[in-house]
Amino acid sequence: MTDAHCHVSCGDSSVRELLIGRDFFGVHPWETLEECKVESVKCKVEGELRSKLLANPAAGVGEIGLDRLKVRDIPPLMREVFEAQLMLALELNRPVVLHGAKCWGQVVATIRKLTTHDSQLTAFLFHGFSRSDGLIPDIVKLNGFISVGPAVLNDHAVNYRALVKKIPLDRLLVETDAVVGARVPTRPHIREVLEKTAEILGVSSAELERITDENADRFLGVV
Repeated sequence: MTDAHCHVSCGDSSVRELLIGRDFFGVHPWETLEECKVESVKCKVEGELRSKLLANPAAGVGEIGLDRLKVRDIPPLMREVFEAQLMLALELNRPVVLHGAKCWGQVVATIRKLTTHDSQLTAFLFHGFSRSDGLIPDIVKLNGFISVGPAVLNDHAVNYRALVKKIPLDRLLVETDAVVGARVPTRPHIREVLEKTAEILGVSSAELERITDENADRFLGVV
C-alpha cells in the first residue's frame, strides 16, 4: 500500500512513503516568505539542491510550489524559487511533488509555461489538490498525478468527494500528509483513506490498492 505523501518513515514494510522511501529534496513555498531568508533560500536552490540531486540519482524534487494560504498575493521570490526548482527537475528529469494551496491554476500555468515536448517524461504529483476540477484535463496532459487525502473521510466534504470521482483512475494516488511515527497520530491511517476512496469510486479496496501502487511506480519512473 502506498501513502503518496507523508513526512517520516514509519518502518512498516507494508507502506511505502514516497517522500521518504524515495528521497525528495526542495524548498517549500513557505520558506520564501521571510525576507531575511532571501539569500539563504536562493543559495539552497542554486547550490544545495542541485548537489543533493546529483548525489542522489533516484531522488525527486519536492515539496515545491506556490501558496496563498499565508499571503494574499504570491511574492516574486516564491515564484522565482518555484520556477528555478521546476527548471532543475525538468533538466534532470526527476519526479516532482507539488504544493498549490488556493492557487492550483497558477501552478499549472507555470508548469505549462516551462515544459516542452522534450520534458514530458517528468511526472508531477499534485499533493493536496482540491476545488479546481476543471484543471484535471490539463494536469493529465502535463503527466500529472493527483493524490486524494484525509478530507475524503469528512461526510460534509461533498464537493471534495465529487472531485475525487473526476480523477482518472490511472492518475489517482492516496495520501495522509502525516508525520508518521509521531507519538500522537496527526492524520488517519492510509488504509482509511484508501477504503473510503474505493467506496466513493465503487471499486474494491484491493483493486484500488493495486491501481494506486502501480500509479506510484509510474510516477517514480519504476515502470
